[in-house]
Amino acid sequence: MTSLLKVEDLTVTFNTQNVLRNISFEISPGERLAIIGESGCGKTVLLKNLIGLIQPTRGRVLFEGTELGKLDEAELARIRINYGFVFQMAALFDSMTIEENLLFPMLQHTKQSRQTMMTTVLKLLDEVGLSSNVLSKRPAELSGGMRKRVGIARALVLQPKIVLYDEPTTGLDPIMTDVINRLMAKMAKNYAITSVIVTHDMTTVRNVADRVIMLYPTSRLKRNEPQILFNGPASEIEKSADRRIHDFVFGDGSSRLNERALD
Repeated sequence: MTSLLKVEDLTVTFNTQNVLRNISFEISPGERLAIIGESGCGKTVLLKNLIGLIQPTRGRVLFEGTELGKLDEAELARIRINYGFVFQMAALFDSMTIEENLLFPMLQHTKQSRQTMMTTVLKLLDEVGLSSNVLSKRPAELSGGMRKRVGIARALVLQPKIVLYDEPTTGLDPIMTDVINRLMAKMAKNYAITSVIVTHDMTTVRNVADRVIMLYPTSRLKRNEPQILFNGPASEIEKSADRRIHDFVFGDGSSRLNERALD
């Protein structure tokens, strides 16, 4: 199957700090990929490279065979219509109502009638479990979980081929975390979209992802050691014999505590 996204030898350096080093992988259409790793390993930087918000120091990212780094801003804007993005804290426009937030992408990128746009909005609201009563409200009037649901709905209004999620369950209680996980899996299935989920939450990995890529901070790697510690089925990561993977997956900080004690 032809890949939807391809990352080839991606390296990103800020000043003298090497954040991503020689990253290569492909994402197939319809796949649900989780990108995990401790803070500072470059997960969000990688996510921004996938949509062309950051340009690599070396290497390239290709969407359906088109190299993002060779596109001008107008061409990138056209490519990005194929993407949906769910930000960590939903990132809704505070000054707009929920209706205006949901209509915004369609007003910017389509010439649909308002009636057609509202049909899409109401359908997506229903699918994420919200009533039309929220349309007149502003983001500050909604709970964190409701804002996340609106963020998912907004990411889907243009019927993208791929949705990028940046820490979608951060700050949520266990029940709402499960709701968001179920929604991500449901939307991926219902709309046949590809999902890339940056997360620290192993519950999300277990319940949503088909495949997992685990990154490790470059500052903690040996000179020629690969930054990707794991790239495989989500069902296999808990069986890894690599202590670094085990510690992250099971939340075991004992080795790091001992390490800090020696500093």
